[in-house]
Amino acid sequence: MFDNLSLKIEKAIQNLKGQAKITEINVAASIKEIRRALVEADVNYKVAKEVTDEIKEKAMGQNVLTSVSPGQLLTKITSDELTLLMGGQSEDIKLSGSPAIILISGLQGSGKTTFTGKLGNLLKSQGKQVMLAACDIYRPAAIDQLKVLGEQIGVEVYAEPDNKNAVDIAKKAVKAAKDSGKSVLIVDTAGRLAVDEVMMNEIAALKDALKPSETLFVVDSMTGQDAVNTAQTFNERLDFNGVVLTKLDGDTRGGAALSIRRIVNKPIKYVSTGEKMEAIDRFHPERMASRILGMGDVVSLVEKAQQTFDKEEADRLNKKFRKNQFDLDDFLSQVQQIKKMGNIKDLMGMIPGMGKAMKNMDLDDASFKPVEAIIQSMTKVERANPDILDGSRRKRIAGGSGTSVQEVNNLMKQFSEMKKMMKQMNKMGPKRGLSALNPFNR
Repeated sequence: MFDNLSLKIEKAIQNLKGQAKITEINVAASIKEIRRALVEADVNYKVAKEVTDEIKEKAMGQNVLTSVSPGQLLTKITSDELTLLMGGQSEDIKLSGSPAIILISGLQGSGKTTFTGKLGNLLKSQGKQVMLAACDIYRPAAIDQLKVLGEQIGVEVYAEPDNKNAVDIAKKAVKAAKDSGKSVLIVDTAGRLAVDEVMMNEIAALKDALKPSETLFVVDSMTGQDAVNTAQTFNERLDFNGVVLTKLDGDTRGGAALSIRRIVNKPIKYVSTGEKMEAIDRFHPERMASRILGMGDVVSLVEKAQQTFDKEEADRLNKKFRKNQFDLDDFLSQVQQIKKMGNIKDLMGMIPGMGKAMKNMDLDDASFKPVEAIIQSMTKVERANPDILDGSRRKRIAGGSGTSVQEVNNLMKQFSEMKKMMKQMNKMGPKRGLSALNPFNR
């Protein structure tokens, strides 16, 4: 996500490296490169110019402190301006009414149905009683998909496959949600390959009939400026409350995320990456700006860990860490927990400095499969006592896991090095050592 943009902005700011102070000449060169990077990332040219003009004006208006380099100052100003461009601060959805109704809109293929499931799963995890409503009357596969997602996350789905009146289905879904004591009803609607009058009339009629507390416009971030244009059209008819950016894990230039708030004047409320039901995040402009500038997003990483990891399990493992009793069963448990947190490459990008290092690495959940297969091919005794793994045992494990002896050896070497590191961190004390890594110690 934003890999190319991050690299180009970082390169532009490096032009000031070694400079003793900011001057009109050296800052102009950096600003020009930042503007070019934004435009190439598919940010609207007018928006890119406005933002870079602001950056230049603020940079020229400040004296560089002796403790701050010109590059550091420009990074801070650029971060502040990108944050303002994307909305300044995070805005949550509003849930009012019984049930609170959330209307999902957008073009076909934007990821509406998948997002409906993800949002349902998120709200359920927050203690809400959720129902999903299948109101796409044109695409039977959408109804089936929503039912599958509902079953996957344990949320009831209201559907009438033979009914061709979307408003009627939605009204009946509201009644069903009320009768069953649901606190939130999320309504998935039909999309088209392009905006047309029939589609706009139908979604407008749904909004008039339901009077939702929140109307969200879902946009595929890979479509660039087309996404912004479509958002404008929908907003003129629907006056929606917020935007959802999907497919941010794809090969996207990210321009839609950066310009949609400024042009449509509606907040980005959620971002979505990947197909997993947990792959949904509330949008935080300041954190996204930090990631674009290669500074990571540790806060979001910790929040993901808190949502995913079981507190008792985390405490149990922390005790084993401190006693240096961490074994391969515990390691396997950690791998499986991490996989639940979302796209692995995206998670690594939240660690400061890792985004650049990960750029050309092909890292996904499949990368963990050999590790899981190797550990699962061991006996209980072997997992608890890795030191007993001699040559014959390793050969057997390699054959049982479909890997090579070299891969087994590599895993055991990495595990041994990790245990040594844990031992060293234990000597650092509770504030700087392993307990500081526990996501619940915040």
